[in-house]
Amino acid sequence: MNTPKVVAVVGMTGSGKGTLVDYLTKTLGAQKIYFGGMVYEEVERRGLDIVKDERAVREDMRAKEGPAVLAKRASARAKELLAAGEDLVILDGVYSWSEDTYLRELFGEAYVSVAVVGAKPLRYRRVTARKDAHRHYTLKTARERDIQEIEGLEKGGPIAYADYFILNDTSLEDFKTSADGILSHLGLL
Repeated sequence: MNTPKVVAVVGMTGSGKGTLVDYLTKTLGAQKIYFGGMVYEEVERRGLDIVKDERAVREDMRAKEGPAVLAKRASARAKELLAAGEDLVILDGVYSWSEDTYLRELFGEAYVSVAVVGAKPLRYRRVTARKDAHRHYTLKTARERDIQEIEGLEKGGPIAYADYFILNDTSLEDFKTSADGILSHLGLL
């Protein structure tokens, strides 16, 4: 098995994707590319409001540039980082089947995905308790987002087709132990 150069973290809202990305970047000293950040940049470039207009801009980007637009932008950044000497790039937020397929075709065996999964009630408790500067969730909006991401963004595909899975429903220590097992298996630890 080749050591991957690009690791994508996938999962539903509140699953622990951000926790895994933070852990990977700190543990491995890797650079990350946040897909949502590219949308925020576009919202700001257009002079719009992130809270109010993020979803509309994201959908407009996909409508105009194709469903893999964020993967195309992220892969260009990843290639730049790898060419500049980075050993590993973490992709935070590969959402759609189109994005995952594009990245797998582009990077081949150098690409690996890890899905973080957890029970809906636990995920919903996490997101409604979040102090997120851009989003404020209620139980209703968390459910609506799940459905919108599954139906509108094809989000289920990358999760179902992930190379590795972490069940995030116990302690942070258990979560890190699971992550370390995957990293060790991949030759990254």
